[in-house]
Amino acid sequence: MQQHHRQPELVEGSLPVFVFPTELVFYADEQTSHKQVLTLYNPYEFALKFKVLCTAPNKYSVVDSTGAVKPQCCVDIVIRHRDVRACHYGVYDKFRLQVSEQSQRKALGRKEVTATLRPSASQDPASPRGHDEDRRVKEQLADSEFYEQTAHPTAESRPVAGGPSLLTVLLGLVCMAALMLPTLGEQESTVPVYLHLSVNKKLVAAYVLGLLTMVILRT
Repeated sequence: MQQHHRQPELVEGSLPVFVFPTELVFYADEQTSHKQVLTLYNPYEFALKFKVLCTAPNKYSVVDSTGAVKPQCCVDIVIRHRDVRACHYGVYDKFRLQVSEQSQRKALGRKEVTATLRPSASQDPASPRGHDEDRRVKEQLADSEFYEQTAHPTAESRPVAGGPSLLTVLLGLVCMAALMLPTLGEQESTVPVYLHLSVNKKLVAAYVLGLLTMVILRT
């Protein structure tokens, strides 16, 4: 009798999650450090979906806070510090990356990454944190509450909200002029007959003008 081999069902929270780096350090005096990249690896034979949570979501913007990673692939998650102020120096925040299978909701695994803002890279010691500081940070973050991180588009892909384009304005003026022209069949008009429009053409002009108005209001 042929036996079917099934992949054992994973227990919630038991799947190892591979993320690099495991600590994010932002420096107030270095603009380039305000943007950090987390790389999430998927070494498994099945696709994973992920979600990024944070203990202080208002301080950071995350591009693609939710998404999917194909089998044996990786994905870069861009994190920007949005609130660089002296009152945040030395405060440790924490990101949590939760992963699950595409067809399941339960989190199969999670990995936590610390984040901190420091005044200057020149004042930052080159050596890693000592055991005492590590213990203090763990105690500080042990009972942290995580919140869903709102995704923000990157500056490069953010649409420019500079008002309606010149083409949109001109098209709108043409539609308004068309609506002001006499309707085909009107006798008492000083406008030449070839400028008289049919009812259908005026309906089209009114419809297009309505669409343009919605576009302008959204810009």
